[in-house]
Amino acid sequence: MANFNEVAKTWLTNHFDVETQREVLEMMKSNLKALEDAFYRTLEFGTGGLRGVMGAGTNRMNRYTVAMATQGLANYLKKNFVGRKISVVISYDSRNNSQLFAKVSAGVLMANGIAVYIFDNIRPTPELSFAIRHLGCQAGIMITASHNPKEYNGYKVFWEDGAQIIAPHDKNIIEEVNKITSMDQVQIDESLYPQGIGAEVDKAFLDSQLSLLLSPESIARHHDMKIAYTPLHGTGVRLVPAGLKQAGFTNIYHVDAQDVSDGNFPTVVSPNPEEPTAMKMVMDRADEVGADIALGTDPDADRVGCAVRDDKGKLVLLTGNQIATLVTSYALTRWSELGKINGKQFVVKTIVTTDLMKEICKKYKVEIFDVLTGFKYIAEMQRRYEGIKEFICGGEESNGFNVGSFVRDKDSVVTCCMICECAAWLADRGQSLYGYLQEIYAEYGYFKESLLSVTKKGKSGIEEIQRMMVDFRANPPKELAGSPVVKVIDYNEPEKTGLPKSNVLQFFSQDGCKVTVRPSGTEPKIKFYFSACGPDADALNVALREQFSV
Repeated sequence: MANFNEVAKTWLTNHFDVETQREVLEMMKSNLKALEDAFYRTLEFGTGGLRGVMGAGTNRMNRYTVAMATQGLANYLKKNFVGRKISVVISYDSRNNSQLFAKVSAGVLMANGIAVYIFDNIRPTPELSFAIRHLGCQAGIMITASHNPKEYNGYKVFWEDGAQIIAPHDKNIIEEVNKITSMDQVQIDESLYPQGIGAEVDKAFLDSQLSLLLSPESIARHHDMKIAYTPLHGTGVRLVPAGLKQAGFTNIYHVDAQDVSDGNFPTVVSPNPEEPTAMKMVMDRADEVGADIALGTDPDADRVGCAVRDDKGKLVLLTGNQIATLVTSYALTRWSELGKINGKQFVVKTIVTTDLMKEICKKYKVEIFDVLTGFKYIAEMQRRYEGIKEFICGGEESNGFNVGSFVRDKDSVVTCCMICECAAWLADRGQSLYGYLQEIYAEYGYFKESLLSVTKKGKSGIEEIQRMMVDFRANPPKELAGSPVVKVIDYNEPEKTGLPKSNVLQFFSQDGCKVTVRPSGTEPKIKFYFSACGPDADALNVALREQFSV
């Protein structure tokens, strides 16, 4: 890109509003490092869309970068659906500027002759996925940065099948977006009004998701079990409690302060239900009312956190792998009991998700597929086998899970309902969710997974992460926690993996440990995933974390 100072000067023209120009001038005067980071490159439109810190600059999320990305998307839609009436559905979460970015996106699409449906208020990502097919749209846009800190926002693109874009559409859209280098190329009219949607889609979404439940009679017997829930200031407040109530549960306790939709996320450092600090208030609420389950969802309500009581009555936070294990085991057990398994069903997990799911599927003779990290690849398998095999469920270690095919993304709404239904089913057996997890370990072996996530911010951080991946390829570890490395998989070699090319490395040791290394696709992080099985799995995870600490 041209000198960042010269690029910044182009943002001091009439194409940009006064507030934006003022922000750029302030950086020019007093913070050249911030100016460089804001303008040294164009915010990359990746395979999932945009995500970045909000503010003025080509490398920031703002109305202009959003408008230019949407113009590129509009151009591709018109090329791809020649002669067809094109429509797009837009949803947005509670983050700062989400509604603004949704309005800007709608203004660009409509100025380009594309019909737009937009929700009347914040809605979850899974409902956006559902609405695309429900309304017969060709694409969808979700304005969200998922569980990222408050300074971030993002822009996810979905295709007509309700899934996030993959090849060839991802690369083709990126190509069109990259052609838009100036606001001069953008058609936008924010005075146009899109078609509002709301309650009707909510009802259709909940009706479809709740049709997937497997033990309604157990819910009826244990409808009054106590459940604590928090949306962490996000979209889940609109549908998760409603879904639980429609399923039949009558004792749902809220964290009132976190029911407030607020993009500043005032009660948490980061609205990520994977983190104990984010789940603290709902776990405190569960202790206050004597609830056995505490649930939390991230701002766009695709991920779910869950805490359950252990054998001493203490609330413990489950990992994403444990949630996936519990729901997969429950779903396959009930499908088997109901006589629904006939060899035409399948389950999907990502390459960094617990292999315990494979052992469960093996018992029930249900095929399971490994895919790259990212729920869009699970959705790809749903699409590939549509009409051939039946998708039961799929999950990833980062607290994303889905059941059935109404939604083509991770879905905390149905997952929350399924967790609570499983608890009701277990109550019929005099058992708890924690006890069920121990029973699974006793049957299949103890699996322990952990994650080390290292943040490297700014331009220098991105470059450092790139160097780290080069070094790991040139000098792979010879042992993992003292056991020789016997296998290395480089996902940059699709001819060997059978999966799309991806910047991921996996190392396998003789004693069964597995380490996966990958840069995050949505955050300035490099992630290390550790997996071990057996009675020493806890100690092995500690040793692996120490070995790969950077």
